[in-house]
Amino acid sequence: MNEFKFKKKYGQNFLQNRAIIDKIAKVADIKSNSLVIEVGPGSGNLTVALASLYKNSNILAYEVDNSLEDVLASRLKDYDNVKILFNDFLKANIVSDVGEYSYDNLYFVSNVPYYITTPILFKLIDSNLEFEKIVMMVQKEVGDRFCSKVSCKEYGALTVILNYFFNVKKEFVVDRNQFYPRPNVDSVVVSFSRKDELERLDDKDFFMKLVHDSFQFRRKTLRNNLKKYKLSVIETVLNKYGYDLNVRAEALDYKIFVDIANTLSRA
Repeated sequence: MNEFKFKKKYGQNFLQNRAIIDKIAKVADIKSNSLVIEVGPGSGNLTVALASLYKNSNILAYEVDNSLEDVLASRLKDYDNVKILFNDFLKANIVSDVGEYSYDNLYFVSNVPYYITTPILFKLIDSNLEFEKIVMMVQKEVGDRFCSKVSCKEYGALTVILNYFFNVKKEFVVDRNQFYPRPNVDSVVVSFSRKDELERLDDKDFFMKLVHDSFQFRRKTLRNNLKKYKLSVIETVLNKYGYDLNVRAEALDYKIFVDIANTLSRA
């Protein structure tokens, strides 16, 4: 790696501490005969940990930087359960790629480039693939948003959407000094575990749009943010939970947004 030139445009900060890398792999708790997706394997440290710890599962990794091809080929030559696709994950047809494998459970485990954390999560959700567990190391500030509680300043649209689909848990913080090059922020490992059963949702896309619109202007109430919706219908739902249209979105649990979305779609 001494001759490798790190590229800022890809957000390349490689985790060096083997103990932390192994800890991330163990948090995933991957079952036998599973498929694991990784984005941004970089120098292959986490990839090696996953491939060696979960020998009876396959690792499918996406790397956008072709200059890492020789590095990864050398690191992974002894592992026949790893496939590297030199492709932009955000442009990849992951449903098609995953369809080439036979597996019992699907996982996503990555130290993701910070600048594409949210797009990656939405791509995973939009794919409709059933992930048993997603484990991501992300910028600490972003991780705080993922795990935020109702009425906290970090609570936002993404928090609501993630809490509908997953049980979200902050696993542990990783100090910035554990990376090379050293980033300007600390990181946190967050897990998203599949729920045994989701609340019924008539229209996923409508729900997600409603949530985003509700948080469009954080200091404004639902009365102002949702003017283009049927406010009388929304108010009827809010009244069931002791709220009215003067409430702000950050005061509402994800289940209330599910109820509002379903009621509006049936109105």
